[in-house]
Amino acid sequence: MTSFNRSTSRRLQKLTQIPSVWEGDRRPLSPPQNPFADPEAKGDCILWVDASEGIVRGMDMVDPSLGPEAIVRTLMQAIEHPQNPAKPGRPQRIVVRDREIQFYLRGVLQDLDIAIDYVPELPIIDELFRSFAEVIDSQIPDLPPKYAKLLHEKAFEVWQSTPWKYLEEQQILSIEINQWDVEKLYASVMGMLGIEYGILFYRSEDSLKRFRAAVLADEDEINQDLEEAFLKQDCLFLTFDSVNDDEDDDDPGNLAEMPLSEIQPTFGNIHPLEGLRSVLYEEEALLTFVAVESLLRFLRDHHRQLYEEDFLTLSQRYRISLPEADKNRKSLTVTVSTMPELTAELEEMAGFDLEDEDEDDEDDSIFEALRDDLIPEDAFMSLGVLPWETLNYLRQGPNYQAAGELEPAGDGLPVIVIQTSRPKAKGIIENIQEAGGLNAICFHTVNDPVDDNLYDLGLLQTHNHELFLFGQFLDNDPVHTEAKKKWHQRCQNTKGYCGLIIAKGLTGASRGNPQLRDMMALLEAHVLSSEELNLETVD
Repeated sequence: MTSFNRSTSRRLQKLTQIPSVWEGDRRPLSPPQNPFADPEAKGDCILWVDASEGIVRGMDMVDPSLGPEAIVRTLMQAIEHPQNPAKPGRPQRIVVRDREIQFYLRGVLQDLDIAIDYVPELPIIDELFRSFAEVIDSQIPDLPPKYAKLLHEKAFEVWQSTPWKYLEEQQILSIEINQWDVEKLYASVMGMLGIEYGILFYRSEDSLKRFRAAVLADEDEINQDLEEAFLKQDCLFLTFDSVNDDEDDDDPGNLAEMPLSEIQPTFGNIHPLEGLRSVLYEEEALLTFVAVESLLRFLRDHHRQLYEEDFLTLSQRYRISLPEADKNRKSLTVTVSTMPELTAELEEMAGFDLEDEDEDDEDDSIFEALRDDLIPEDAFMSLGVLPWETLNYLRQGPNYQAAGELEPAGDGLPVIVIQTSRPKAKGIIENIQEAGGLNAICFHTVNDPVDDNLYDLGLLQTHNHELFLFGQFLDNDPVHTEAKKKWHQRCQNTKGYCGLIIAKGLTGASRGNPQLRDMMALLEAHVLSSEELNLETVD
């Protein structure tokens, strides 16, 4: 049996011995009943109570697998560092209701002059655990138990159908229900930007428009009232998050790359007078089920038309069978329709039509062929040099591409470094490989007719002759100008050879300065001029 060090025993003996009786016990404390909760997700609660004063001196939650030492550790806290308002001290007598705990404590505490007795009942601790049970039983579940399993199943059907791949947030679908005091819901699908995934079911068109206007005002004017606008929405919602948001430090929000087992759906409600709550009551749960089920059917029947560039006018009725738990009615007729006019209005609010006009005025000779879907918007980009010894190390990696007979010259290989999250870095590498590999890197100057500024475009050309944008810089930016000057000087030393490094660690300690362990790919390439790529030059 483990016992105290002699120095610990002497320290405890110096504490004042309080003329009181303490109750001590260890009992399992289960979480609220939830059909989706892990049945093993529970712990033991250890309590030490001064029965004479009626106060809790020590309390701890521990893993059920821990041995009897755990109850002694909590007792030590109760003696030396008790909860307020108790003061440090050791009791004259301890009572427990477990014979094994009694014998264990007698052996451990034999030098502290504390009597350890067995009693069949612990009145104060019994009352405390009854209170805990009442609190647990009174907690409202996130979803009504009779609908919880069904709603989770429908949520995962939504996740697997990936509606955000072909529907943008402003492309609204109406769901006419005429039940539970709701005439229509207006569905907005989130996720095309890869930031938040889910569906908002607005109870009114006005609420939807007000929030969209507030978001646009926040972007344009750095409006500080966006949180208030968020809480003024009137909608039901289904959102998706990671079961463990801390699991991927590089990109905790990159849900699209995660397996289904790591996806956690959340249902809830937002209302101006209630705020946000991740709880649905019975009527709301039924309403959400009908909305999600009818939306799933509509997406299944019309996903090909919804993939079209134009948001077509589509409408279809469905007979939705209600869960057996609803005894008032067995089914409901629902009509789901696209809303091209409302979508056009929201796009006009966002200035999408102006963007289209601007694009028509740009130099078609390059912009028709230029793709900007390879490098994520939040990626970090820099121009630099890769020392020759580091180059030799990266050449041993699995994602290395050679460009020819490169002979070391100067201080290293001039490189473009793209740093993003691990999953997105893997996506960049795979997309370049599918395009036949990297052929060339080029900087090309263009004139923007909107602000009449010159911009330096960083371009990647793959072997299938596609052009990808990796960066856009003001041509008169002194920092960029100096970096590009050094980069081109190094390219002359290497006789036109350069490289592209794809690195992870965007949100880690190495952000902006990826280390060797962060570099996932080295792709050697050639430096080409605008003329060599047949791009129109700007005088």
